[in-house]
Amino acid sequence: MALNDVERCEENCIHVDKLAKVREELPDEDELYDLAELFKVFGDSTRIRILYVLFQSELCVCDLAEALQMTQSAISHQLKILKQAKLVTGRREGKSVFYALADEHVRSIINQGREHIVE
Repeated sequence: MALNDVERCEENCIHVDKLAKVREELPDEDELYDLAELFKVFGDSTRIRILYVLFQSELCVCDLAEALQMTQSAISHQLKILKQAKLVTGRREGKSVFYALADEHVRSIINQGREHIVE
């Protein structure tokens, strides 16, 4: 879509009352940056697939690799990113590390995104 394809106001009229409310409610730049970084994590289909598998059950890297037909190395790389974003947690049990969704917010974010795209 070219810039000329976007409808614009015919005259420059600033709505001061609306702008005041917007500025009052707008989060600070650091929070907006962190939010954008979080959504970048969701921008990879492999990570989304891992999260969907973890919807069903806590699993170790070996199980995740088998479920998604990927290498353990590839899974580990993506889990590191998901863990840094606080979307998954890991717990050690003997020689295995089991991963799970960090909390129900993760499921909610993905479900809402899915609902949006199927509308």
